[in-house]
Amino acid sequence: MSPLANSFLRREQLREMECFYPLRVHVCSSCFHVQLEEYQKPSAIFSDYAYFSSFSTSWLAHAERYARDMIERFQLDARSRVVEIASNDGYLLQYFQREGIPVLGIEPAENVAKIAIERGIPTEAVFFNVETATELAERGNDADLMAANNVLAHVPDVHGFLEAFRILLKPQGVATFEFPHILQLILQNQFDTIYHEHFSYFSLFVVEHLLQQHGLTVFDVESIPTHGGSLRVFARHRENMDPPVSAFVGRLKQTERDAGLQDLDTYTSFAAKPVNIKCELLRFLIDCRQSQRSVVGYGAPAKGNTLLNYCGIGPELMSYTVDRSPHKQGMYLPGTRIPIESPAEIERTRPDYVLILPWNLRDEIAGQMSVIRSWGARFVVPIPHLEIF
Repeated sequence: MSPLANSFLRREQLREMECFYPLRVHVCSSCFHVQLEEYQKPSAIFSDYAYFSSFSTSWLAHAERYARDMIERFQLDARSRVVEIASNDGYLLQYFQREGIPVLGIEPAENVAKIAIERGIPTEAVFFNVETATELAERGNDADLMAANNVLAHVPDVHGFLEAFRILLKPQGVATFEFPHILQLILQNQFDTIYHEHFSYFSLFVVEHLLQQHGLTVFDVESIPTHGGSLRVFARHRENMDPPVSAFVGRLKQTERDAGLQDLDTYTSFAAKPVNIKCELLRFLIDCRQSQRSVVGYGAPAKGNTLLNYCGIGPELMSYTVDRSPHKQGMYLPGTRIPIESPAEIERTRPDYVLILPWNLRDEIAGQMSVIRSWGARFVVPIPHLEIF
């Protein structure tokens, strides 16, 4: 049972009840699509959102590289149009706009879309679906490049979502989808990336099958390091035979077969791994508590809230966490009620350990917070196993 991973609490809400929902993953025995049940509608999760992409330096660098590569690869210019779905605060589209390429963001969270608009990024504050895509296409907003970074997993109606891509994408256009690769989730024990916002956990062969049902063909795929190991899938209309399908597509699907992603035992045997990580982390924190060594957190990511709630960790074992985003500072983590401070609090209190909750950003955070070494403190990451460094 877990609260919604981004449902942060204000101080005045600490006396109120929170809703907890089952966090249980299901896998289809026919197509091996891995999914959660839909306990909350996307409108309840994403209408007012606490995640702002621009507060991660490494994610901005990733976005800038993507823009540069796509402009070069597909010869995008001032006559092109780039549309990003779940465009957040304009973190990605700013790099296309800087090169004089027309852009449009689609962002359902009104509070986040407002930030993008204030930054000069044209943004529609709507959910992307068939109706939205049809209206945008009728207004002449069809796209040469459509980007969907870390949004496909957030969509309960995957078929309606992908049909909307077919509608809005120009006949010669290209769509790219980035999503955490379930193969890495299993291999690296990344169970904390499972939370209610993520309705699906994808392999390449599942995504390819879904796209085929909507007239879209996967013609290339790349493995990228973001979020602990992701895929970037390239798709085009089935009728458009250019670019040809890359050999990498077949190779990666074979890798997935060899790893057992079309075998139910692979998924059921994974269930024991989170228990081992829970025991490891609790042993460490209890030992610190008993020996009067202090532990604080860094970051307030959704994955961290899955981890802390699953392990039953509250402020008695981790007194606070910090986050660079002012939108989270002064709030409390859902379920565990751990307070969120600014990073300056770490220098003020000088803890013995800093537990990095967004472990995928460990190097970035360790560099930003290297000052803790000056008083002998050390960093800790819980995934794929407990590591102190």
